[in-house]
Amino acid sequence: MNSITDIIFSSVNSTLTILVIILLIYWVVTMVSGIDFDLDIDVDIDVDVDIDADIDIDTGIEGGNVDFHDVANTEVNKEDILGKRRKPLKWWQIVLIYFNFVGLPFMFTFTCWIFIWWIFTAASTVITHSFNNSFGFVLMLAGFFPSLIITKIFTTPFKSFFKNLNQDGDKPTDIIGRTGVCLSNISDTKLGSAEVFADGNHLSINIKSLNGEAIKFRESILIIKQSQDKTFYYAQKYTN
Repeated sequence: MNSITDIIFSSVNSTLTILVIILLIYWVVTMVSGIDFDLDIDVDIDVDVDIDADIDIDTGIEGGNVDFHDVANTEVNKEDILGKRRKPLKWWQIVLIYFNFVGLPFMFTFTCWIFIWWIFTAASTVITHSFNNSFGFVLMLAGFFPSLIITKIFTTPFKSFFKNLNQDGDKPTDIIGRTGVCLSNISDTKLGSAEVFADGNHLSINIKSLNGEAIKFRESILIIKQSQDKTFYYAQKYTN
């Protein structure tokens, strides 16, 4: 009988196994060490079709550092798309929305999908004893879409959790009127990250430009107000 190591690192399963290990290391290092990772995300989708949920399809995090807090809140917000419908969605944009890659933190959904796909492939190849032959690769490819469907079912309940997650820890901290540093290049309605010092703590928050004015990476900012859904803050440039 083959050992578990032989199965998960077989020719069929090794690719997904390595990817799962990389994702696990990413989350552990990010959460435990607080090391920042450079992330450049720029999703710009304009809507001109009727879909079940209103969505915000204009978000960007550019040129800055993103830690676990930022990844846990990197999502598309609903209100920004209202009144901005110009173009129809492309097929890949619809896929991202439908399978919760939009509306939930991208890395959270992506990790769930890869892990479920890995479990599906490993289990099916063990049952059919095909983890080292061409039929196993067929099973791996066949598990691509079923794993997406399971991921959608699994991640949907987390939408309310992330929406109600307190961004500043267990005890809310009032940061309106505080100054900080922008950790992204933002303009118009693009979402970015910033660091604010309040009550002896360095807080990582999501921000948008108050009037759409461009704010560059590492520029000083002033926090003006919080968004209605409490997922980000409006900020403007600050000069001493």
